[in-house]
Amino acid sequence: MKYEELTHKIIGCSMKVHSSLGNGFQEVIYQRALAIEMEKQGLGFQREMEMSIFYDGINIGTRRVDFFVDDKIMVELKAIILLDAIHLAQTMNYCIAYNLPIGLLINFGGRSLAFKRVYNVNHPENIEYKKSSTV
Repeated sequence: MKYEELTHKIIGCSMKVHSSLGNGFQEVIYQRALAIEMEKQGLGFQREMEMSIFYDGINIGTRRVDFFVDDKIMVELKAIILLDAIHLAQTMNYCIAYNLPIGLLINFGGRSLAFKRVYNVNHPENIEYKKSSTV
């Protein structure tokens, strides 16, 4: 799948942060540590980037993404015990609202790092993914 190498690198950085810090900190602590790790790995990113949300072509507000990596992938961080369906839906909605092909949902709050790749099946780059998921 497209961006697999990039998402793998981001997840690897997250694993390194989680294995070093463990769970139990606030989200901002993981965000700061992940920024350091991604910088060390040579990833280009913007942190707390404000992005516009459009409805029917009209700007209806903004939302800050935790990370926007290489101008391609939105990364949403959590520091909670368990991810819920609402967190996955939130990440999916952001991918659609920002018209991004893929996003990552990463949770540092559990004993083990949890992550989900989230695909915007309506994005032109994911046409093949949409076809294979309906078969």
